[in-house]
Amino acid sequence: MIDLHMHTLHSDGELVPAELARRASVIGCRAIAITDHVDLSNVEAVTEATVRFCEDESHDIRVIPGVEISHVRPKMITVIAELARKGGAKLIVVHGETIVEPVEEGTNSAAIDAGVNIIAHPGLISLELAEKAASASVYLEISGRGGHSFTNGHVAKTAAEAGAKLVFNSDTHAPRDLIGLDTALAVLKGAGLSDKRVAETFANSQKIVEDLSGSL
Repeated sequence: MIDLHMHTLHSDGELVPAELARRASVIGCRAIAITDHVDLSNVEAVTEATVRFCEDESHDIRVIPGVEISHVRPKMITVIAELARKGGAKLIVVHGETIVEPVEEGTNSAAIDAGVNIIAHPGLISLELAEKAASASVYLEISGRGGHSFTNGHVAKTAAEAGAKLVFNSDTHAPRDLIGLDTALAVLKGAGLSDKRVAETFANSQKIVEDLSGSL
């Protein structure tokens, strides 16, 4: 199990990074990414703290430093992504146009233009934008988080039509949000994915990790 969308006390999560990593390891995760919410006000400080933690070699799982760019004006996404990368973030996630939060229209498109890694919970993403994501090698997320998961079926169907690649993430904020392999499988099957596409989705997460930080 690989989970590339998780939060700590550095944004709105409940756990310090060490406890998050430990709990993820215990439920069977081989790798995680810490992707706390950032905007222009905190991107440098959050990235610095996350990178410092992830560079500690004592972890028993792979921990990748990332950020989730959240609720910023679309025109600022590229600027913030560049600041995060400059600070050492390896994984850039953008808080997509979920139907349960007032995310500004145009966020999904701007995220693709910025060349981010993953659009989290992209909501009712259009076929045109899913095709754009596929061309840009931007992954679309199937979410394990309540509310954000309401459009998982649409995301799965649209990604299949567009040839876009999927990843599954828990969007963990608290211990109760952590998701192991069995539940992840159930969520993916519930979104309408075939066994083949489920396997591809898990393989996509592994490829991201290996591209960013070497083989597992």
